[in-house]
Amino acid sequence: MSSDLIVFGEDWGGLPSSTQHLMGHLARDRKILWINSIGLRKPRLNATDARRALTKLLSRPAACRTEAADIASDFTVINPKTLPAPSNGLERLLARKLLCRQLLPAIKAARLRRPILWISLPTAADLVGELGEIATVYYCGDDFSALAGVDHATVAAREKELNQKADLVLAASEVLATRFPGAKTRLLTHGVDYELFSTPCDRAPDLPQDGKPIAGFYGSLSEWLDIELLIATIQRMPHWNFVFIGSSSVDVSPLASLGNVRMLGPRPHAQLPGYSQHWDVSLLPFRDNAQIRACNPLKLSEYLAAGKPIVSTPFPALKPYLSLISTARSVDEMVAAINRCHPSPVADQTIQLQRAAVAQHSWQARAELVNRWLEDL
Repeated sequence: MSSDLIVFGEDWGGLPSSTQHLMGHLARDRKILWINSIGLRKPRLNATDARRALTKLLSRPAACRTEAADIASDFTVINPKTLPAPSNGLERLLARKLLCRQLLPAIKAARLRRPILWISLPTAADLVGELGEIATVYYCGDDFSALAGVDHATVAAREKELNQKADLVLAASEVLATRFPGAKTRLLTHGVDYELFSTPCDRAPDLPQDGKPIAGFYGSLSEWLDIELLIATIQRMPHWNFVFIGSSSVDVSPLASLGNVRMLGPRPHAQLPGYSQHWDVSLLPFRDNAQIRACNPLKLSEYLAAGKPIVSTPFPALKPYLSLISTARSVDEMVAAINRCHPSPVADQTIQLQRAAVAQHSWQARAELVNRWLEDL
């Protein structure tokens, strides 16, 4: 009989993370108790953090099944009240006791079978051994030591502890995998919702309709996006439209002010193929930094499944797909690579090769692999 899972991840909902994709499939055979984010940094004195803190404080700590009713009836979401990213001994003790007081009754009520603790956020390390779990999995989906907007010292210290405490470590990239003991570490690169992104769908109505070719990007508009490279490229390509989908955590006004740029804001995950299947080139314009060198972006596989040309700055996760992607290190190379994508569209054979490269890497296949590893525990 499969063990159930106690999962510490980000807040459930919104654009699905790799953990959410995996749990959506694992929930078919196991009960899942999902614990919404307990934070990677202390709140700051700004409106965004104040709103988030207020939401956390006013939310019910009790289980909320309706949030994941489309996944499974035994999928329960908990909104805990806690101290985010506690750093010193007293803060950690208080946070641990506060969380245990809320979670232990929920675990008992859920009647979990031999639960395994799954940690996707290192700040949950203090809960190892406190929740009646039979084993602990640390899923390292990002380079938290380089991730913007986190308390790096605190998160690095908790990750170091998980390095010792976890019975199994799953790493989303080869770079991340090298940081953990080889005997208990498994490489788990991201999967893709292949059916969603490869099945033809209608064009999104808010894509530009002026006849110009379109280069597009969706995802967080954050520190890892090379804004300067994009601005210089776009200024030299007035005959193209550039579309950006996603929330911004940095100042993108110099980019948004360009006449051939459309900032569409965030869109639900299920709507993204209506954009990526119908623009002319998909962009991955990242900076060369530690986070990007360690990342394995979900949108890479999604772009491949959508079947449009891809132009990217180079980073290690591209390695298996270099024959299918144009890479550019400079403005000149970026302009040339994008221009090559139009008016000559991707040939049917190339589309087939792109999709074949990711067709066997569905989230279902990834979850089946994880299931085997969990059973070994």
